[in-house]
Amino acid sequence: MTVRPSIPAPRPREETAAVPDQTTPNPFEGFPQPAPAVPLRVVVADDNPVVRAGLTALLSGRADIAVVAEAADGRAAWEAAQQHRPDVVLLDVRMPGVDGLSALPYLVRIAPVMMLTYSSESEIVQEALRRGAGGYLVHGEFTADQLVTAVRDIKEGRPHFTPTAAGALVARLRRDQPVEGAIAHDHTFPTSHETATSAQHLSQLQSDVGQSLSGWTGGRPAAVDRSRFQLSAREAEIMDLIASGMTNQQIAATCFISEKTVKNHINRIFAKLHSTSRSEAAAKWLGTAPGSPRGLG
Repeated sequence: MTVRPSIPAPRPREETAAVPDQTTPNPFEGFPQPAPAVPLRVVVADDNPVVRAGLTALLSGRADIAVVAEAADGRAAWEAAQQHRPDVVLLDVRMPGVDGLSALPYLVRIAPVMMLTYSSESEIVQEALRRGAGGYLVHGEFTADQLVTAVRDIKEGRPHFTPTAAGALVARLRRDQPVEGAIAHDHTFPTSHETATSAQHLSQLQSDVGQSLSGWTGGRPAAVDRSRFQLSAREAEIMDLIASGMTNQQIAATCFISEKTVKNHINRIFAKLHSTSRSEAAAKWLGTAPGSPRGLG
């Protein structure tokens, strides 16, 4: 009997990971890759540290905006703009040392500038625009979302004005607009071309202002809804002074009360505003805190 040798069963084939051929060209090589989004860079210039902190917190809370520097006066704003080369500068008017209007012509050479201020006088609005401001927002007339939209639009060259600023601009345009058929100071009539050109200029600017106002609550100031805080008249007065940057000693002198009384009022104010610091309370009072239902005061 012949014994045949046994044949071992074949081993299961081991699976090996496919190794790409290093000589095969990458089919995606040479295609442009999407660049990471670069946030819009902003410099905030205001002499009130509470306002600066509130604006910085509000804007920095947006994914596409970064506050790269803060400044307390016009010179510091110019130095910050020189260093950081921002996309937009938010500029207050009244500041110690070099004020906003004085710094404005130098700042606009670096970046678009939007005035963001309590100063609503017609002459100041007009002078700011004459010196190159790309927009003019008056505190208390816009919401937090409107501010963010304005910052984005200013970068793209789209102007924004709150109602008070827009009213000042339109009033000036109407005052400068020659009336058809009226006798000029030199007793000559404007030519039809001059009248048409001026009217076209006024129409275009009024259109720009109208577009700017289209999102600003129908052209009416968007006052901050502070009634929800249920502050007394005295507490509201003191909260206004806190938001303006006053110390307890200054508030006591202004209101003719003791510092102890001021502290008692502030404790009650903090409780009603659910805040633990002056900056947090001021941000809620001014409308700059994230989630504030109505704008900035």
